[in-house]
Amino acid sequence: MTGDISNLADLDRLYDTIRGRGRGLDVLFANASIALLGPLDQITEEHFDTLFGINVRGTLFTVQKALPLLNDGASIILNGSTNVDVGDEALGVYAATKAATRSFSRTWANELKGRGIRVNTVTPGPTDTPALVALTPDPERFQRQLAARVPLGRLGRPEEVAAAVVFLASEQSSFITGSSLYVDGGLNQI
Repeated sequence: MTGDISNLADLDRLYDTIRGRGRGLDVLFANASIALLGPLDQITEEHFDTLFGINVRGTLFTVQKALPLLNDGASIILNGSTNVDVGDEALGVYAATKAATRSFSRTWANELKGRGIRVNTVTPGPTDTPALVALTPDPERFQRQLAARVPLGRLGRPEEVAAAVVFLASEQSSFITGSSLYVDGGLNQI
């Protein structure tokens, strides 16, 4: 099933399908996100609305509409970004949306603790994905520049981020909530 998380009717349709299966949810990974470059003097209302519509509004309503389906003790994982910790040029609006995501995970961890629901953020650094390549007209140069900033000297791989999500979804992380797990090759740690 596909849908647009910024479209509440699509979210309703998704959760109606899940509700019809009658088992509830043990894990919710709010992964949908978009990044667009835009220096301050070029940001448009459309740029702002697109990023906040998907990354903030979409994430909020994805989680809110799932609440009745989440089993007690469930795990919610949000998709963050290391951009919240640095001032990368042309990523101000994107970073602001990811700061909201980090705030959501902390606040919701507190709000949902009574049900034993854990809420965490996986915080990837630069990861070799089609979305990263699409950010710039010279993707190879961009990837080299990003990899040079990472202490491990390379971009992350999607499966490395997925492994962190699986960990946060599992019982192995049963005493972790309100946290951000960085999967960034040391970029924001060293």
